[in-house]
Amino acid sequence: MDPLPSAKRSSDTAPAAVERALQTASVDDWLRLLASAGGELGALLADPADEQSRRGYRHTLREIAQQPFTWVETAREMAARARELRSALDHVAGRRPGLLALTGSGSSLYAGECLAPGLQSALGIPVQAVPSGELLTRPQGRLPRSGPCLVVSFARSGNSPESEAVLDALRTEASCRHLVITCNRHGRLAAKGAGDPAVTTVVLDDKTCDRSLVMTSSFTNMVLAGRLLGLTDAPGDYEARALRLAGLAAQVLLRHGDGLAAAARRRFRSAIYLGSGGRYGSAREAALKMLEMTAGRVMTFPETYLGLLHGPMAAVDEEALVVCFLSADGVVRAYEADLVRELMRKGLGAGKVLVGADVPADLVAGDDLVVDVPGLGAVDDDDATILDVLVGQLLAFFRCRAIGLRPDSPSTDGVISRVVESFAIHRRT
Repeated sequence: MDPLPSAKRSSDTAPAAVERALQTASVDDWLRLLASAGGELGALLADPADEQSRRGYRHTLREIAQQPFTWVETAREMAARARELRSALDHVAGRRPGLLALTGSGSSLYAGECLAPGLQSALGIPVQAVPSGELLTRPQGRLPRSGPCLVVSFARSGNSPESEAVLDALRTEASCRHLVITCNRHGRLAAKGAGDPAVTTVVLDDKTCDRSLVMTSSFTNMVLAGRLLGLTDAPGDYEARALRLAGLAAQVLLRHGDGLAAAARRRFRSAIYLGSGGRYGSAREAALKMLEMTAGRVMTFPETYLGLLHGPMAAVDEEALVVCFLSADGVVRAYEADLVRELMRKGLGAGKVLVGADVPADLVAGDDLVVDVPGLGAVDDDDATILDVLVGQLLAFFRCRAIGLRPDSPSTDGVISRVVESFAIHRRT
């Protein structure tokens, strides 16, 4: 019997029922549930696979929609490796001056930015998100001269030139150990660490290795995998958090798809994404998704709330959509709310999308969209990053279709590609 027969009865989409289903169903069962739920998202998922391919959204939509299910799988697999990751962390944990460096390029870097504040708080050691390009060109300005360093490399394909080159260059440093988190078991980065005791390699399930141009499942699952670094002594708590997040993400897909589709069709030519702490990493990734999926037709930039006050507010004109990832921390939220009220007082922006629990009524105006689901208020900011990014992915997906592009391959002129083209690696002598 199909464990998820229909989403048309309210009992089928209750949060507790959805969480149970995510633990027992298959990914195809889950996607059928979403398809049966109706709305724009459901209608697109209900199309035959060949029709989805013809319309150019098959891979992207599946990879966005499957995320709640894949998060449960990833958490289960990662929890089983908690002791191994604890061993890798022992190289830097409690040792000074130790550094945990989270590295990648583009979205893979933003994964590190989502994680860094929470990991530093949990581990009590310096944690930095560092672009792979900086480690390749100026490692002396990014890594400690002495003392241990654990370099965590995030990569969807593991075939980007700088990812491989950084690992090669730093393997000669006796003070460095490496943790690779990738989605592609056949990638060069996954193969690099084989047999090397200084390199721990984690390869996530193949479902997370997006076939689409943009990173969606790969991004959120790598962030979730990295989150275990702050919870290696409590793998059960880690799994419980992941299940809670998966249930919330499922509710976003079931309840807010139509609202996000409508927001994506609004008249705007730019989009500003605001976040605090690790949720600034969410803002960076969500902004990139909109930029990539609209082939640059919607210009974007991410910023912190207080950072917007120092010049960037000039870009919030009458054709700018403002996407606000609102903190669960009371003090942080107070600063964020003050900034949103200032935007409203000055009449800035074409409208807002507000992501957070218990959003005050005076922050919402006109056709603004509030993305809130039952239970969101209990999620702290360090965990909420992947929920923010899911919202950003959906906005970008629907905007891409609204302007006549194909989400699986929006870059019609080939300016960007799924894997960065090879380039020369220059070595210092």
